[in-house]
Amino acid sequence: MLARIVSAALIFSGLTAASGAVTFTVSSTSDPWLAGMPAGATASLVDVGSGQSPTQAAGMALRPGNALRFSATGMTDHCSNGGGCGLAGPDGDSTEGSFRHATGAENGIADLFAPIDSLIGVFLDATQPDLGAAPDALDFSTLAARDFASLSPLLKQPFFIGDGFRNDGVTRQSFIVPEGATRLYLGTMDGYEWENNTGTLSVTVMQALEARALRAQAQAPEPGTLALALASLICIRFFRRSRLSAEH
Repeated sequence: MLARIVSAALIFSGLTAASGAVTFTVSSTSDPWLAGMPAGATASLVDVGSGQSPTQAAGMALRPGNALRFSATGMTDHCSNGGGCGLAGPDGDSTEGSFRHATGAENGIADLFAPIDSLIGVFLDATQPDLGAAPDALDFSTLAARDFASLSPLLKQPFFIGDGFRNDGVTRQSFIVPEGATRLYLGTMDGYEWENNTGTLSVTVMQALEARALRAQAQAPEPGTLALALASLICIRFFRRSRLSAEH
């Protein structure tokens, strides 16, 4: 019985570790079309790496097929005069609508249609993105397109993240890591010239439970939660002490 309880507790502990989270600060000057490009590379007419390079989500163990979840707060604006165009949250500025990247696919990274000022991401492999062709563009220009439960972007295919929730503001969205991904970059949406943008976002990236860990959980003997396991261990220790006291 004790071995079964310890096994369940260890499995639960492993699941908890698999769901770790890391928080990053994403500047509004983070141009996703400079993701994975060296210092001095150019994009979006006037932006230059590393001055306008996007934020790399360093420290995240990306496993193809696993799901990531996001939570984002903060305000940004694509104008230089301290929010003169209207500060917006991570879902973007609804009053101005959606935009495409002015120069389309660039540096091997696909075009995107998404709300201006919204939080976006792009997965890369270990190679410089401009060494291969860009994939097709994704379109998040409508509320319906942004109300997905799960999204599976390709490598080098920028995607809308927003605040990480569906339109109900309660249900978290899942983002599936593509095959070959080793890096994730975070930035904001603009048409061109990120260098004069204003504001920052605080973005937490969370690992969802791994498929193999879920299988282990399903096969685990009861009890299957840490709380029950600890309670059982306490009871076992109490009864052992009671029996020893009675014998003496």
